[in-house]
Amino acid sequence: MFDDVSTSSLKVSVAGLSARQTAIADNIANIETPGYRARKVKFEEALHNAVADGRAPSQVAPTVQDSLEPTRLNGNNVNLDSETLSHLDTTMRYQLTLRALDGKYGLIREAIKGA
Repeated sequence: MFDDVSTSSLKVSVAGLSARQTAIADNIANIETPGYRARKVKFEEALHNAVADGRAPSQVAPTVQDSLEPTRLNGNNVNLDSETLSHLDTTMRYQLTLRALDGKYGLIREAIKGA
């Protein structure tokens, strides 16, 4: 009941989006740190492939990679505009994912209550 494909996918999404928010915060905090390479979190493609191939979404874990964007003279490649947009996008996706999970659990609560 709690491990169907959609619920598992939503749980993986929450974990991935949470990891992305952490990476964005770290990137912004290190915007002036010489040699710091921005980090990017990937999970959507792996999650899509797992579902499409009939594999369990719970097997998917977010991966963190260094950004390949060009660096400034100090070796840092954090772009504040890009990080700000990514933060807004990730926040909206996170909220929608939580709403979807809440909706699924709300249906279960109603079924248990017998309403």
